[in-house]
Amino acid sequence: MSPRPLWIRGGRIIDPAAGLDATADLLLLDGRVAECGGEVEGPADAEVLDARGLVVAPGLIDVHVHLREPGGEHKETIATGARAAAAGGFTSVCAMPNTSPPIDDPASVGFVVAEGRRAGGARVYPVGAISAGLEGRRLAEIGEMVAAGAVGITDDGHPVMDSGLMRLALEYALPFGIPVADHPEDLGLSREGSMNEGLVSARLGLVGKPNASEDIHIVRDLLLAELTGGRIHLQHVSTAWGVEAIRQAKARGVRATAEASPHHLILTEAAVEGYRTDAKMNPPLRTGADVAAVRAGLADGTLDVIATDHAPHHYDEKESAFDDAPFGIVGLETAVGLVLTHIVGEGVIDLPTAIERMSPAAARAFNLPGGTLAPGSVADVTLIDPARAWAVDPSRFLSKSRNTPFAGLELTGKAVMTIVGGEVVWREDGSG
Repeated sequence: MSPRPLWIRGGRIIDPAAGLDATADLLLLDGRVAECGGEVEGPADAEVLDARGLVVAPGLIDVHVHLREPGGEHKETIATGARAAAAGGFTSVCAMPNTSPPIDDPASVGFVVAEGRRAGGARVYPVGAISAGLEGRRLAEIGEMVAAGAVGITDDGHPVMDSGLMRLALEYALPFGIPVADHPEDLGLSREGSMNEGLVSARLGLVGKPNASEDIHIVRDLLLAELTGGRIHLQHVSTAWGVEAIRQAKARGVRATAEASPHHLILTEAAVEGYRTDAKMNPPLRTGADVAAVRAGLADGTLDVIATDHAPHHYDEKESAFDDAPFGIVGLETAVGLVLTHIVGEGVIDLPTAIERMSPAAARAFNLPGGTLAPGSVADVTLIDPARAWAVDPSRFLSKSRNTPFAGLELTGKAVMTIVGGEVVWREDGSG
């Protein structure tokens, strides 16, 4: 059955892909955008949504999410992750393949597709592995995975150290038109590091990961993309030189996209003080100079996408000693508030640019439906209250996990309704 028509009235529609920023109406019919702009006349049976004071945006898209299923269901499942995404305003997410077993064949890709459809929250798009078993030795079944629904390939969490294999991946992915995403880290340099290498790590007595471990890998990937003509997508960029290398490569015409995560745009290595495991992530939180460079890269478009790198972990795991605790934080339900408060609110970018980085640019990077409210496009919509004040309360997360360094933080700006395919999948009041 087709969803009931939705007539969204009087909101500030921001659609960067269409160059639209105006108070207007939006009509959704049969899972598609029917009309957008001006005063729309909806059908008699439409549900009318009063959007006065709200921002109406194309559905937000997160291209870097860990849903942990199969194998890590105590941390997250596809169903809980899809619901957490919807609660954060995301209508689509890309699920990373570093599960147990990994998503490295068409059957496992099909499993993620099927479970994502059953979840009923955000759309779930699987990203397949580059290498079989994430072992970095031979290519996975790339063509078959794409046919089964994979929208890209990556060994995320397991950097591809073999440059020859990465070259093959970029070449093999070319005819399928998919990006090859990479976690840039030279393991020979980062070794057993658990935070950024510098004065803070020395004072805390922790082994650090130097910026060079990321920088060298970024440069290698860019050179291989230039050599092959392939599409490289660089994940969670965190260093000043990494940003500059991407900027220079793009100026040469290299087919590269890159992402920044909210935590690398906001926090520095100082957040680790007190051995706070909720601030342990990979790549690690870096220096203030690195944060400034990542912000500048986001502002000028060197970094195309804001992606959360949502990485849920069970409470007991994060309560370990710092060296033993896993890397990562949850991010789906805090991203909008963090971006509006600390990135838009601090003047790094304006609100339309933030929506561009969280929707149209993400859709382009992974060839996904959505990213626009143009008539005929999929009816994926996020409604945001830019003035909504709230505090981060992990106990209220829909995610199974609570690992965040932002607990208790006061934020301004929140997603209040998420619409996927013309159906309300989440409202702030709990319905939908």
